[in-house]
Amino acid sequence: MSWAGLQAPGSEGSDLDGTGADNRNLDGSASAVIEKGDDDLRNQRWDMSMTDRAVPLSRRALFACTGMGLIGSSGALTACGGPSGDPSTRLYTWISSASDREQWDAFVDAARKKDPGFSLTLEGPSFEDYWTKAKTRMTAKDAPALLTTQAARTQEIGPLLAPLDDLAEDAGVDLGAYNEAMMAAMTVDGTIRAIPYDAEPMVLYYNRSLFEDGGREAPGLDYTTDQFLEDAKALTTGDAHGLAISAALVHLGMAIGFANGGAPVADGALTLTDPRIVEAMQFSFDLVTRHAVATAPSAVDSEPAAQQALMSGAAAMYVDGPWMYQVFADALGDDLGVAVIPSDAGEARGLIQGSGFGIAADAQDPQAAFRTIRAITTPAVIGSVAHARGTFPSLADERKRWAEDKPASSVRAVTALADNGRPLVTTSNWNEIDSMFGQYATDGFRGRRTAQQILGEIQEATAR
Repeated sequence: MSWAGLQAPGSEGSDLDGTGADNRNLDGSASAVIEKGDDDLRNQRWDMSMTDRAVPLSRRALFACTGMGLIGSSGALTACGGPSGDPSTRLYTWISSASDREQWDAFVDAARKKDPGFSLTLEGPSFEDYWTKAKTRMTAKDAPALLTTQAARTQEIGPLLAPLDDLAEDAGVDLGAYNEAMMAAMTVDGTIRAIPYDAEPMVLYYNRSLFEDGGREAPGLDYTTDQFLEDAKALTTGDAHGLAISAALVHLGMAIGFANGGAPVADGALTLTDPRIVEAMQFSFDLVTRHAVATAPSAVDSEPAAQQALMSGAAAMYVDGPWMYQVFADALGDDLGVAVIPSDAGEARGLIQGSGFGIAADAQDPQAAFRTIRAITTPAVIGSVAHARGTFPSLADERKRWAEDKPASSVRAVTALADNGRPLVTTSNWNEIDSMFGQYATDGFRGRRTAQQILGEIQEATAR
């Protein structure tokens, strides 16, 4: 599941807490140092929260928080002097932004309702760095016993994750209750490696007022790519665009390709040149180069800029995940609408992503680590987080909590995509593939190369 154009105090990597001290880690990355007592939230050297800023964005953040953080009894992130304490209550994860921190706070707050003494120590880099650094950190002697993964990346970090099947059976946890697509994505070599807390299809966010002012009918459950293009053209006027777009590999083009029946990976093999993926990716390039309904995304931080365009009203539509719902709702209020991803046939078919909690393959006490995971993946906790953060839950019975206070049309769209979706399952070298696309995408969005050329080159260079 960043802050456009903004830097946190000290995000350059030194003097993060304003004391004059250098807070850089040995690898040069920045460490956030926060001190919040159990009962006194005022004793903080630097509060990472940026909720007073105008641009709260996603888990892919602008600055890294590679220091340690303890979620104390207040649910707030607090300082930790180093990798100490019970490994079974320490979690390696992405801690990129205030939005990430608030999400992890929500898990602990919910778990603490049953066990007031529950605590969880967090450690981790930015989302972008996580997939590389996890491979080093989780093999260290002092590594945490817990780590997070995404459905799309589980194959890549599978060797770091212990099988959970027997642990779950011994603890009486019914893994079959969790979203089937997500459980399939969390499976490596026939064993389940993580328990998902969400199961989120990519969705199309739109600005209701801009559609109404432009005389356009709001997208429904049968939205075609032809209708989508017509709307984007009609809503592109002056400095406003019909669409904001990111240069990320898993974004508009991939989501449309999925909706049309394509897949970037089939039977464990890379298939970036699947004609339906290539065609959809070229369609996303053409939206910029031929139809001029969106500006060309930059090679760096294109996602935060696109998100801000939606929130500011500079763009009428944008594709992202339900994990961004609350952030967009805070910015747009009743103007925020959610629709299905457009497809050639107008059928709702979702590209499902999501994240989960796993246990380190080298954990000394897997049973203790599983008790921690169990505490933050109960129906009550998943439902509470879904309600508080807008993440689409991995447990079907908790959807009602997620749906509370949301427009019925938005609920129908997300549910339709989730019920008719497939998980994004990738390869063990997906990080390399994703990085290469990031390097080449700007050529596509500027008309210098075609999707066939870009995806074909990546396929040839990385297929294994």
